[in-house]
Amino acid sequence: MHKLKIKDIFERKKFVFSFEIFPPKPTTPLDRIYSTLDDLKGLSPDFISVTYGAGGSTRDRSPQIAIDVKNVYDIESLAHLTCIGSTGDEVVEVVDLLLESGVHNILALRGDPPQEAVSSFVGGDFSHAIDLVKFLRERYGEKIAIGGAAYPEGHIECDDPIKDLHYLKQKVDAGVDFLVTQLFFDNELFYRFIERTSIAGIEVPISAGIMPVVNKNQIERIVTLCGASLPKKFVRILHRYADDPRSLEEAGIAYATDQIVDLIASGVRGIHLYTMNKARVARKITSNIETLREGFVNDKNNEEALL
Repeated sequence: MHKLKIKDIFERKKFVFSFEIFPPKPTTPLDRIYSTLDDLKGLSPDFISVTYGAGGSTRDRSPQIAIDVKNVYDIESLAHLTCIGSTGDEVVEVVDLLLESGVHNILALRGDPPQEAVSSFVGGDFSHAIDLVKFLRERYGEKIAIGGAAYPEGHIECDDPIKDLHYLKQKVDAGVDFLVTQLFFDNELFYRFIERTSIAGIEVPISAGIMPVVNKNQIERIVTLCGASLPKKFVRILHRYADDPRSLEEAGIAYATDQIVDLIASGVRGIHLYTMNKARVARKITSNIETLREGFVNDKNNEEALL
């Protein structure tokens, strides 16, 4: 079984294209997510990440899906791991299972408590993502690649962007190999963020998180949860197509594609597409940028031919 780490993928490739999926709720059959994976496999992502749910609410399903992404679908897998409310022993149990099954990539996150238990959710050995990063790096060394989350507009719980960047630098220095950003809809905010990370001495690869908005309720949840700002161009699309689901989906795909094309042209290291388990949407966006992805492969072949 090959043990390719995502940090190695970034070293080998000029551009990394990946997807995120989330496990269905415990009351929903797993068949649906595997049907989604059947469709996503044909799009040849460089890796697929699997979310963990608030407070680890899908902890019984997430690791197994991440393992199946790797071993059944032969796609490199990035397992999300939240630490809030967890003990060190619980974290070790999950990571050991992943390692034994060939998954060597962890996205280390603080996570959020389940909404029904926000006020009473206490305990655990970790307060912040950096605590989890330090724990993982100390226990597992280079056996795993560790990813971290980054916030182009700053974390919603931190009102000081300089302090937020300082925390990010500390997290990277603690052992993070690559970063995946929170979703954003204004590329200029991402470019300014990249400039600040460079000034701060953050040198790990950063993959831009892009979410195609394909329904009205989705955007309302997004703004509430992460505080992403909405450019005027994006707002006009929402107002025009909010009551026309089919047109909104097409417009959302077009907007996300436009973002990705601009990011690629500006030299982004990677795109992480938040698929929302909608393989149809992922397929359309992947098709839209197919020629651009092929261009990176051709560039690599030309470089190797000159060696």
